Parts: sequence; C-alpha cells; structure tokens
Amino acid sequence: MQDTAFLETKSFEKTIADWIYSKDALFEEGHRFDHIDRVVQLARKIAIAEQADLKIVIPAAYLHDCFPVSKKDPRRKQASTLSAQCAKEFLEDIAYPKEYIDPIMHAIAAHSYSSGIKAQTLEAKVVQDADRLDALGAIGIARVFALGGQFNSSLYHPKDPFCREGKYQDDCYILDHFYTKLLKIKDMLHTKEAQKIGAVRHQQMLTFIKELGENIIGQ
Repeated sequence: MQDTAFLETKSFEKTIADWIYSKDALFEEGHRFDHIDRVVQLARKIAIAEQADLKIVIPAAYLHDCFPVSKKDPRRKQASTLSAQCAKEFLEDIAYPKEYIDPIMHAIAAHSYSSGIKAQTLEAKVVQDADRLDALGAIGIARVFALGGQFNSSLYHPKDPFCREGKYQDDCYILDHFYTKLLKIKDMLHTKEAQKIGAVRHQQMLTFIKELGENIIGQ
C-alpha cells in the first residue's frame, strides 16, 4: 500500500500514463495504449502477489514500449534499450526519484522477447511476465491477428495450415506464430502468479487452435 500511496500522492502515475497516452498514435496495432494499460494492470497484480517494488514496476510497465519501433524495423532487437533510454530522459524531466531510474531502465530493457537481455531483478521479471502474458489467451489471439492483418499476412498456409510438411513461416502466416513463439511463452514465465495466469491463457490458445483446425476441415 505504501508504494501505491507514493505513486498517487506525487501524481507520478497519472503524469506517466498521460504522457504515454499522448504518444498512442505512434504505436503499431497490438502495442498501443490498450496493450500498455493491460500490462500495467497485470504488472500491478503480479507485483503485489510477489511483493515487488511498485515504484519500479509501475513506471516500467507504462514505459516499456515508449520508443516506437516497427516489427519490420531493423532496429527491432534494440527497441527495449531505446525505450529504456527514452524512459530515463522522461523520468528525469518529471523529477522521478533518481534511485529508481536505473532499476526501471533495466526492467524496460529486459522485458523484450527479442532483446536477449536477462531479467536480473524481481521487478524486471514482473514486467517481463506481464508483457508476455498479454500475448497469451483471448487477448493474445486478438493481438496476433490484428498485427498480422496490418502486415498483410495470410491466416495460414492453404495447403499445410499446421506446418506438418514444411517449416514455420510466421512472417507470412499468422497461425505459424503460435508455434514459433506464443505457445512457448508459458514455460518462460518467472513468477508464480504469472505462471498461474499463463497456464489458463495457454489452454485458451490450445482450445482456439483445436477449434480452428476443425473449422478449416469443415467441421
């Protein structure tokens, strides 16, 4: 409760949320403010359950994607480190307490699936878990199809929907992305609270894939 009171009393959370919302139009579908807001909610829930420091977790969750980089941009693997630096500059501008800025930067830099940066702190693990959970379940299904549509990807290979004969091509077929990434996330979650949520969302995706397969063959 003390951490939440700190964020509310200083109005830091509202200031951060308002700033990131003002940048909403710059983000790709699937990474806009609705995604950020869900990640913040998940991060808060996990942080409270795991007793992580909300003064680090909440700003990092809001700012984890604050430097927009397209999925097709060659800088994509550097997106989280670019966001960490952007967050640092913003937090310094609003006079956020200096002792939290480096831990926030680490949590942001480590959240990305593609960055390869290992989460070293509990707070970084919480933010990474929250971001990854938003790629799972019903919302994860909605996001992957929305983003695939933005890049004109096909739903699946018309002759080999479940890639039983070839190799996965998730840059061309949305369904392949479940196998190259989304179905692996459950086993990458750090915290017990996230693992509990992830198990439910993982099963939702398996159910969707099973029913999609039945629909494809006309059942």
